[in-house]
Amino acid sequence: MVRVLLAFVLWIGVIGPARAGVTMTFWSHELGNSFPHAFISLRGTPDAGGPPVDANYGFTAKAITPAILFGTVPGKVEPAKIGYMNGSDAQFSVVLTDAQYARVLRLVAAWDEKTGDGRYNLNKRNCVHFVMEAARIAGLAGLDQPKLMKRPRSYLQAVGAANPTRVARIGLSGKQYLATLPPLAPARADPARADAPGADVAERRAPVRVD
Repeated sequence: MVRVLLAFVLWIGVIGPARAGVTMTFWSHELGNSFPHAFISLRGTPDAGGPPVDANYGFTAKAITPAILFGTVPGKVEPAKIGYMNGSDAQFSVVLTDAQYARVLRLVAAWDEKTGDGRYNLNKRNCVHFVMEAARIAGLAGLDQPKLMKRPRSYLQAVGAANPTRVARIGLSGKQYLATLPPLAPARADPARADAPGADVAERRAPVRVD
């Protein structure tokens, strides 16, 4: 319980009223028959306004067969279900600027089989490589960990340790962490678009688009 409360206080300090925005959380899942073993979640509301965000993305092979041991196979970006998140571990989080958030969405599109390059390679382009690129967008250091690219939890713990002032360390099970999250705030209006004569309510800006 103490760890949960500390994580909640830390989370409030990072994304509370002093600063809004979308928070990206990095997750690991111990090796098993379910994939991906590393993924990200996005939660919050862009600073520019628009609807709240609550999504997660991971990269994995389309089919888990012995073929993944021998070369490149078809891959895909897919969300983790709530049960899978409960059984995973939230390692750390970072608040994104709107520009970074847009770049993360472009990363997702670039790795998705339907909108980009979905090739999966266990040694060169796996789930850890995907979260590494997300961490790069967030401006994190210590991403070059060649011995850990098949060890999701160890990789994320190493990156978290390399960025003590840039990330909010969590280190909780997914079930514990998700229980600390407050409800998402309603969509915020964009004051910059409330300057039309006679306008009573600011017009909401459309969410960030992936070009």
